[in-house]
Amino acid sequence: MNSTPQIAIIGGGLAGLTAAIHLAKAGKPVLLFEKNTYPKHKVCGEFISNEVLPYFKLLGLDISTLNPTSIDKTTISISSGKSISAHLPLGGFGISRYRLDGYLYEKAKESGCQIIHQQVNEIDFSNDSFTIQTENNDTIQAKVVLGAFGKRSNLDSKLKRNFIQKKSPWLAVKAHYKGNFPNDLVELHNFEGGYCGVSKVENDIINICYLTKYESFKKYKAISDFQLKVLNQNPKLKAILANSEMLFEKPLTISQVSFESKKQVENHILMLGDTAGLIHPLCGNGMAMAIHSAKIASECTIEFLNGKINRKELEINYTNQWIFHFKSRIQMGKMLSKLLLNPVLSKMMMKWLIIFPKLLPFLIQKTHGKPIQ
Repeated sequence: MNSTPQIAIIGGGLAGLTAAIHLAKAGKPVLLFEKNTYPKHKVCGEFISNEVLPYFKLLGLDISTLNPTSIDKTTISISSGKSISAHLPLGGFGISRYRLDGYLYEKAKESGCQIIHQQVNEIDFSNDSFTIQTENNDTIQAKVVLGAFGKRSNLDSKLKRNFIQKKSPWLAVKAHYKGNFPNDLVELHNFEGGYCGVSKVENDIINICYLTKYESFKKYKAISDFQLKVLNQNPKLKAILANSEMLFEKPLTISQVSFESKKQVENHILMLGDTAGLIHPLCGNGMAMAIHSAKIASECTIEFLNGKINRKELEINYTNQWIFHFKSRIQMGKMLSKLLLNPVLSKMMMKWLIIFPKLLPFLIQKTHGKPIQ
């Protein structure tokens, strides 16, 4: 193990792996820590806006080799099943995290990144340097640390981050299915206490991922009961589930999903992706945000390591750019979530969208970014 890398990345999801590739290609020594092995399924909507494609091209990543679906349409329904459809201004693609993360992992290794499959237990900063301790009691020094450890981690508690002190009411559930569903469509269906995203990924597989309040879910003994009694109240969802066969032995779940505000820099660590702030899945753009945050962090880090800015400027620049690109999108996501989860307001919103159909593309643009140059 290289015990003195310039950069340590904690977490090997979309943001961590993309940053590793970017920095390694820039000639910077990178050590990435990921406790899991690849490939691995994750709870995720698995739709990515095409805004990431110019950046992927810059990094030499050809996503077309993974056979993603091409998506340019969307449909939104409220719990009654009343719906509206629209064209996606930029379009996007569907790809499983199983396939995409595995691909990025191989590309990171090819780029020269060293990957250690261990959990990081401690990160301390002193004398302008980080000391990292792993579960195997290995100790590593680094000049820069990027935090990409996901929605919720033990490290959040160790760093005493504010959001981790609050109990979150959200539970996410995801599974892959076989069935009839258009390749070019991503759907968002509202139900009592939550909403569900449906779209195709590679190999003609349907990804169904939903977010719900735990208070709604705990009344039922099993996920199957919850889907039967709650999700099926939306006729659109009922039809999809009734005509689809689950490919997983059981759905994947993640609890305590927090949408509380997070700081982009904590203890001098630059936070990426979901570690820096989570956008409501109804916006369908968390994966693109994670990838874009990797670009911002990588460029700021390169400037710092090349002596063009000091650490304080590094942290300020990263925070300001993150806020510029993502804050308004996260705020819009929170507002739309409140509307959709309120039965009266969701009906009013659908009524206005039907009367003024151009409102939907406008809202989509407000939750999506421009192509990443």
